[in-house]
Amino acid sequence: MIHHQYISFHKQCSRSIRFYMGKIYLLLDNIRSVHNVGSIFRTAECAGVSKIYCVGTTPVPIDRFGRKRKDFAKVSLGAEDMVSWEHLDENKVGTKIKQLKKSRFEVVAVEQTKNSVDWETFKKGFGSGSASNCKKVVEENLLENVEKSKVIPAKTKAVLYIFGNEVDGVSQKLLKLVDVAVEIPMKGKKESLNVAVTVGVVLFRCDTRD
Repeated sequence: MIHHQYISFHKQCSRSIRFYMGKIYLLLDNIRSVHNVGSIFRTAECAGVSKIYCVGTTPVPIDRFGRKRKDFAKVSLGAEDMVSWEHLDENKVGTKIKQLKKSRFEVVAVEQTKNSVDWETFKKGFGSGSASNCKKVVEENLLENVEKSKVIPAKTKAVLYIFGNEVDGVSQKLLKLVDVAVEIPMKGKKESLNVAVTVGVVLFRCDTRD
């Protein structure tokens, strides 16, 4: 009985978070590891993510026969039943991103590029919902793809975060469609974090609409 009461309370809290924080969507660009994706689903549910797009070869919670994948569920621990998800073919991703941008989603790639901004700058500029800060960030980093008219109050902002493949990162095709690229500065010798860890950092430290 206590377990069922907890699940009910947890679902109520999740709905409240999604209502007040605005929508958060994730797009996983050809991530290879089922364990990484399962972990991302669990983290995403805890952070109040509304939807996850699994692109191309990214593993999904069910197999081709529609049966639940045990290796996926072992890591996600039921989160796949709590977060809406959809598989997208690679040739349909561009169209989906354009549709979301028309719905006033800010599209953010988490990737290291020549024009990417560190997550602290993102929090102070784009994450704050301040038009003046956003304009400053855009000008300083030459982010020509950002449409300044899309800056809306942070608490109501809808965001699509794109995370890339473990080896190649976010594809160049998708990078051309984003509003901004954000990176997490490294303090050691390794150049990047595991993608599942990166999702956790972004959702709980970079996203500032709480």
